[in-house]
This record gives sequence, C-alpha cells and structure tokens, in this order.
Amino acid sequence: MPKTEASAPGRICMQLTRAHGTASGSKGSHYKGIPLSLAHVKVKNPWHRPVVIVLVAFIAVGIITMVSISVVQHKPLPQKYKYGIVLDAGSSHTSVFIYQWPAEKENNTGMVQQLHTCNVKGKGISSYSANPNGAGTSLQECMDEAKQKIPAHRHSETPVYLGATAGMRLLKMEDDPASEKVLVSVERSLKTYPFSYQGARILSGQEEGAFGWITVNYLNENLRKPTGTLGALDLGGASTQITFVPQQEIESYDNSIDFRLYGNDYQLYTHSFLCYGKDQVLKLSMGEKLRSTPDKTHHIELKDPCFHPGYNLSKTVQSVFDTPCMQTVNMQNETFTHVGTGNWVQCQESIRKVFNTSHCPYSSCSFNGVFLPSVDGNFGAFSAFYFVMDFLNLTNDSFDKTKQKLMTYCSTPWKKIVENHPRIKEKYLSEYCFAGTYILTLLEDGYKFTPENWNDIKFIKKIGDSDAGWTLGYMLNLTNMIPAEDPDTPLMPHGGYVTFMLLFSLLIVVLLLMAYMYFRRSTRSGQKDIV
Repeated sequence: MPKTEASAPGRICMQLTRAHGTASGSKGSHYKGIPLSLAHVKVKNPWHRPVVIVLVAFIAVGIITMVSISVVQHKPLPQKYKYGIVLDAGSSHTSVFIYQWPAEKENNTGMVQQLHTCNVKGKGISSYSANPNGAGTSLQECMDEAKQKIPAHRHSETPVYLGATAGMRLLKMEDDPASEKVLVSVERSLKTYPFSYQGARILSGQEEGAFGWITVNYLNENLRKPTGTLGALDLGGASTQITFVPQQEIESYDNSIDFRLYGNDYQLYTHSFLCYGKDQVLKLSMGEKLRSTPDKTHHIELKDPCFHPGYNLSKTVQSVFDTPCMQTVNMQNETFTHVGTGNWVQCQESIRKVFNTSHCPYSSCSFNGVFLPSVDGNFGAFSAFYFVMDFLNLTNDSFDKTKQKLMTYCSTPWKKIVENHPRIKEKYLSEYCFAGTYILTLLEDGYKFTPENWNDIKFIKKIGDSDAGWTLGYMLNLTNMIPAEDPDTPLMPHGGYVTFMLLFSLLIVVLLLMAYMYFRRSTRSGQKDIV
C-alpha cells in the first residue's frame, strides 16, 4: 500500500485540526464537507433515552410516596369519645352531670371528664312524695339539654344513671311506697330519651362517701401516683360523709369499703351520718329548743342565738318536726316566733347538744358511738362545706381566725345583713350563721380536727373543670363495665414506618446512582461517536 494512503487517517486529523484552527478566520468549520454544528446536533441527548426517563419517573414516584406516607403517618388521630349521664338526686335539688371519656381506656378505668352540668328547677325528687309524677316531669328540661350536648350517633350507647341520696333515704324510712312511686316516675321519664337507661336507685351512705373520695383523688391525679391520697368531706342538706385511707386498723366492718383503681387497691374508712346534713341539723337544734320551751300554753317565742339580732319571723311547729329524724310532738298545729339573738358562743353550745358523745364502744369515736380513726393527712371539703364557708369568706383562714369571724358575723344585725346581700333569698341568708357554726363544730367536735391540722382541710368547689362530688366517682367506677373500643391507629407501627422509610430511601439512592452511571456512559458514547 502506498505510503500516502497509509497515513491517510493522520492527514484527516490534521485537516480537521486545521479546519478548527481556521475557524476564527472563516464563516464555519467543516468535517468531510459537513458543518461541525450539524455533526453535534446528530448526537442523541442521553436525557431523552427511555431508560433514563423510567429511572427518573421511579425516583419521582418514590419521593412523592415517602412524603405522602410521612404526612399521613404524623397526622393527628381523631379522638373518639364515649359519654355517660349521672343524675344527682339530692335532698334539696337534682343536678344532671354529663361526662365524657376517651373510647380507649387506661388501666381499665375510663379517663372521665365533666362535659356539662344542668341544675333541675325546683326541689329534690323526695319533695314529690305527694305528687310522684312531678318528679319525672321535673327532669325533662335538663335531659333535653343532654340530647343536644351528646352527639346523636352516641345516644343509644350513652348510659344514664340516677343516684338518689339522703333525701330519698329519709323518704324511704318515712314512707317506703311513696319513695317507690317517685323512683317509678323518674324511670318512666328517663326511658323516653334515646339513651341507654341503666336504673335509678337510692345510694347508701357508704357509697356516697366512697364515690366522693374517688372524685377528689381522681381530679387531683392521686390515683396514678404513689404519693398518698386526699380524704373527702361531704356535706349535704340531709347527711354528711367522711371518707379517707386511715393509718390504723378499721375496727368497724360497717365503716370499711374496698376499691381497685388503676391497678391499685384501696381500703377506705367511710361513714355517712344521716340526719346530720345542715338542713336536718337545723331542725334538730330548733326541735331541742322548742321541747325545752317552758310555757307551751301561750304563743311560743323561740330565742335562737344562731340567728342574727333583729331577726323575727313567725313559723309553724310542723315545719320543724316534719322529718323522720325527730319524733313528732303534740303541738304540730301551733306557731312560734323565731327570734334571733346573735350569740355565737351560745349557738355553738346549742349545736353540740345534737352530738351524742356519751358512749364509745371502740378505741376512738366521732359521735353517736361511731368508730373514727385519727384524721391524719390532707382533706378536701366540698358541697355545702364549700358553699357555706365560701360565702362567709372562711375558706383560707386559721382555726382561731375562723372562730373570730363567725362571732363577728353572727352578731351583725339582721337588717345590715339583708342590706349587704339584697339578691340572696332571706330564708337562705338567715341560716348562714347557723350553718357556718355547725360546720366548725362538726369538724372540731365531730371529726376531731384540731387548730394544728385545721389548715389540712381544703374547701373546694371544682378541681379543673369538674365539680367535686360523688357523681364523677360514680361514673368513673361504672366505666369499668363499659367495653372499650379499638383505638384509631396510625397507618403503620412506628418501627415499620422507620424501616419502610429507610428501605425506600436506599432504593431511591440506588436509582439515582443507576441514573448517574447510565447518563455518564451515554455521554461518553456520544463523544466517541463524534470523534
């Protein structure tokens, strides 16, 4: 082969080089008569290759999937609630409490919170003994409110309980058939609503005290902590309860009750003193004074140191003795003039007469021969304890200061008391001196609190958004019998979610590497084609 032909490739490269070298001096460069710009256009763009397009699509879908799953996984779960209704049928009035708790329970005890409360107009259901149908009718307005507060899809599964306390206990003692008719009327009324009626019954004094203890300790979150519990002091119109965990053996079986909550067992001391609510004790005290009145042949004037100076009102003897807590007297149809003298020391002495402390069959007693352990620790006093002491502004004072304030208040003329509180009904206003003195005497002489541990008593109305009282404890206990629902769960367990995100991230990294390697190989191949 001729030498000139063997060196042809070299000449071609030299010609190409020369062509590039003269590019600045000519209008265009050529290779084999073809413009170089056209030669570059003919090289296929590696981004347009099907394999690269597929890889990029997979990577985009993977990233979108990861972001979507992450958003769904961390989206707040909707909270499902169950509801319950408890009617507190007390001696003076009835209240309807609506409670709610998460459908998924904790330690087999529902996390119950108060959603709404409604006070029934009129007196308690025990006052309808002569008109039983009126007891059921009186509840309708508040039960209509309950229908509005609870979601319609939960109505059929919402339990309704009515618990009657000391007022109905007294009516049952006095007239058992009448008390049954009242409960039948209540049952008939409650069954007309779309809720799950669970019964109306009269609570025992021990139940009332124990459920009040559960309430105050639940609201203070003491049941989940090993830090000790709070004693409960409850005062109503017809009875009073004391409940706490004692530091000594309970000597009376009747005063012991056991509970299991949040995996813990509690043995409580509890006692309910029927007829020792503030309204009944007032009648007991006035009854003792009327019996000791020397002249019953003429118009009776009852001078009462527990009422303000200048207080003067005509009353019937029957209004005092119309209770099974006292024996009737022969002067039922007579009237008397109730005259206040406003002497606090004499008032306390007259109240002490309603406590029988003459005998005690145990190592220690409160009154009327009832066993009482030492009252150690902190106590929460609610219901009438709070309302009376709050009105008198005595919720935070020492024992001695409380006495001094009561002395001053009781000696204040009735006319000035009325002027200072024009919006309060005179019947209730007139009884605060007696009620405050009774509370101090009950705590001091009855429950054996001393000036040293007086401030261990905290007078409370609400804890958080819930009222202190037996109804929340009652509802809390009953939720153990209500089956829990399966909770709403995230899209996947946390461990599965982490594993999924890790694997998906690795997959995307691999796809990116594959795309990079393919892109690089395609680019090099294109460059060789040009050369």
